[in-house]
Amino acid sequence: MTDEPEYSRHRPEPILDDEQERQREALRASADSIARLLDSVVQIPGTSIRFGLDALLGLIPGLGDWIANLIGTTILFLAVKLEVPKIVIVRMAFNLGVNTLIGTIPGIGDVFSIWFRSNLKNAKLLRRYTSKQTTGATPGDWLFVIGLLAGTFGIAIGTFALILWGFKTLWNL
Repeated sequence: MTDEPEYSRHRPEPILDDEQERQREALRASADSIARLLDSVVQIPGTSIRFGLDALLGLIPGLGDWIANLIGTTILFLAVKLEVPKIVIVRMAFNLGVNTLIGTIPGIGDVFSIWFRSNLKNAKLLRRYTSKQTTGATPGDWLFVIGLLAGTFGIAIGTFALILWGFKTLWNL
């Protein structure tokens, strides 16, 4: 038995040769490039505000946010290839989902995409969990996902109750 907390125990890191590490770094660099393209490739002159293809594609009604989301999922595939813990991939998917969902709101969604930068967050998570100093999923990661699941369950129950109330109201008319 070890004094190390349960959440930080994980399978031992494989010993990588230089070529394997170069390949992993190339995948991390690809994720960084995709994130920059989507979230921060353009700077508004005279300001520190940056935006990318995500906000520009969001200007295309209905379709733009879904295209940006599709491009952003590439970072999730890279995370799977790099064996990022599943709990972190769920968190990355949540970031992307929130950006896509709120991004569908005309005007507000584009401003939100510029502020939220889901792809840069995901690239940062990918890099954090594929570095040699990785400690696996943290308690914060687990707390986040448990809270997300509880919130999703609560919304589902609330939606179901609202639908039932609507049917009951219509039935009584």
